[in-house]
Amino acid sequence: MKIKFLDLQKINNQYADELKKVSSEVIDSGWYLLGERVKKFESELAHFIGTKHAIACANGLDALRLILKAYIELGVMNVGDEIIVPANTYIATILAITDNRLKPVLVEPNINTYNLDISLIEKFITKRTKAILLVHLYGKVCWSEEIELIAKKHNLKIIEDNAQAIGAYYFPQNPPRHAEPVEASAQFSKRTGSLGNAAGFSFYPGKNLGALGDSGAVTTSDDELATIIRTLANYGSRQKYNNEFQGLNSRMDEIQAAFLSVKLKHIDAENNLRNKVANYYCENIKNTKIVLPENSIKERITNNSEPITLAHVWHLFVIRTIERDNLQNYLTENGIQTLIHYPIPPHKQIAYKEWNNLSFPITETIHKQVLSLPISPVLTIQEVEYVVDVMNKY
Repeated sequence: MKIKFLDLQKINNQYADELKKVSSEVIDSGWYLLGERVKKFESELAHFIGTKHAIACANGLDALRLILKAYIELGVMNVGDEIIVPANTYIATILAITDNRLKPVLVEPNINTYNLDISLIEKFITKRTKAILLVHLYGKVCWSEEIELIAKKHNLKIIEDNAQAIGAYYFPQNPPRHAEPVEASAQFSKRTGSLGNAAGFSFYPGKNLGALGDSGAVTTSDDELATIIRTLANYGSRQKYNNEFQGLNSRMDEIQAAFLSVKLKHIDAENNLRNKVANYYCENIKNTKIVLPENSIKERITNNSEPITLAHVWHLFVIRTIERDNLQNYLTENGIQTLIHYPIPPHKQIAYKEWNNLSFPITETIHKQVLSLPISPVLTIQEVEYVVDVMNKY
């Protein structure tokens, strides 16, 4: 049996007729940028996430760049100010900070969640700290009431890198006492992308909500911030040929917006299918050489009769083992494609050679040991069972 890590063709073929239909409609409209399709998707995304605004842009990196650049234009941040960020993340999170001439302050992750270790945040706050940039890595929510309290205490902005976690919910640790569990979940949970002051999204084709090319977005409920971000994304211009800021050319085109509108309707159902695969892996992989990810799918809410995981949408199913390379070779020999997310941490990249001598032992351990197994909404039960069987025989 041959199992792809992620079968994008099979995922998109589910919606092929509708994707072809909207593609033809966009072509026939004669309007390809900054049109009604983008406005429609922005409105749908804001409603889905639970924010006042969604601003479409070219990609996930630009989404984060635009948020930080807007805060600089608003005078909230200045060149050289510090942004607390996890050391264990994809380099795009860091690039957004340094591209704006801000200073990343790298903080170790929690070894069990792979997300930023919240207990360490206050140790790294200085007079120059202006924001905490959280990453919901692999689709697992990184949030707690403690983060909100820290941000309020030190007057910090909270920015979410939600590239990998669209659709995930955060369930408050202390809901009202009168609320029953399911009732509390439904009434008081919030989706990632609405938890902080602003959030960046990526719709790279391999994401849970993937376009058929590069695309991204920002969500926020801050009216002024949204206006500045929208202006910055269009060359810093609100009125054509009048430029208020030194902006970017970062716009989502009409055809990608149309595709994303089609697929957004199915994201909760697709995430639920990912959850089922992850749950099966967690319950059935029995190998002492392998550390499985935390399984967070016990807490659920109900939306249109579909159970939805609160704390994880399983963009990636990442295991850990000291025998990573041997295991990957073994799985390849057995027809199972795997990937590594990520082989080199940002502080060890040539791009940041000034950081190469820094030591982040937990981050470095993670990057040496992680391996991503196939996970998607189109994996069959036979494929999932085969992966488990091969893993257990290693």
